[in-house]
Amino acid sequence: MVYVVGLTGSIGMGKSAVAQMFRDNGVPVWDADAAVHELYAPDGKAVPLVAAAFPEAVADGTVNRDVLGKLVLGDDSKIKLLESIVHPLVDEHRQAFFANLAAAGDRLAVIDHPLLFETGGFGKVDTIVVVSARPDQQRARVLARPGISAERFESILARQVPDAEKRARADHVVDTSTTLEQTAAAVADLVVLLKQQARNAV
Repeated sequence: MVYVVGLTGSIGMGKSAVAQMFRDNGVPVWDADAAVHELYAPDGKAVPLVAAAFPEAVADGTVNRDVLGKLVLGDDSKIKLLESIVHPLVDEHRQAFFANLAAAGDRLAVIDHPLLFETGGFGKVDTIVVVSARPDQQRARVLARPGISAERFESILARQVPDAEKRARADHVVDTSTTLEQTAAAVADLVVLLKQQARNAV
């Protein structure tokens, strides 16, 4: 049995950096966003389905995520249509990842999922780790990214469970308002605790 850690956090909170820290501590990580990239790449399972629903977003056998994002921005019906295409494929990808881990005898693994609460994924994990930072840090980090406007940032935030609620529902919170070194040390300590929980769960 694999003890599953759900790692989540709102945009700009440092979740990807924390996921890498888990990897650095020897914990396998399934990355939902990377799974989507794979599904959108040439020969990806999502490409023909997205092409049928949003033909403008597909070129040369690849889904252009920027174009797709602009097509669905602010349109709930289009967002729901896209989710109905992508979410089942992402779930299939995740199940295959964990089947391979179980076969290899791994006992602890992380699901890196920015929408863990929003998509109901929290029901498929054994414990939840939320990555958080101060709102001013979050905003500065996101707006420093190429192609991210204040409008797009606010639109993304509006579709995510508020950080305060995520923290309240978390079993563990990793605060990235500190230095990278302090965050890395906190993650290393957390891995020790999670490995103990995984042993006790068997």
